[in-house]
Amino acid sequence: MALLLREALGESLRRTRVAQSRTLREVSNTARVSLGYLSEVERGRKEASSELLAAICEALDVPLSDVLVDVSENLATVPVERAADEVAVGIDRDTRVVIPQPSARALAAA
Repeated sequence: MALLLREALGESLRRTRVAQSRTLREVSNTARVSLGYLSEVERGRKEASSELLAAICEALDVPLSDVLVDVSENLATVPVERAADEVAVGIDRDTRVVIPQPSARALAAA
């Protein structure tokens, strides 16, 4: 399955925080965001606004541009997997629905 942008951002932020030997609580206090929400961002469960990303990066003392470069490099190495007979349709940020599409063989038989 393809990696989502929010997942890649969360992984990058978590790697940075762990490399600094900092706790979620320390970073959440400095960034002025709830510990639970920061945890959800790091796990790729919540979409972080640009303001929130900037606050987290400032709390981690890392430029947002460095995080975005890291995310871009990680996304570039992830293969995009998509079945030929399926189309992924996003309903909202947290829901993903796969709608089966008729195969070429089924269309030709119709």
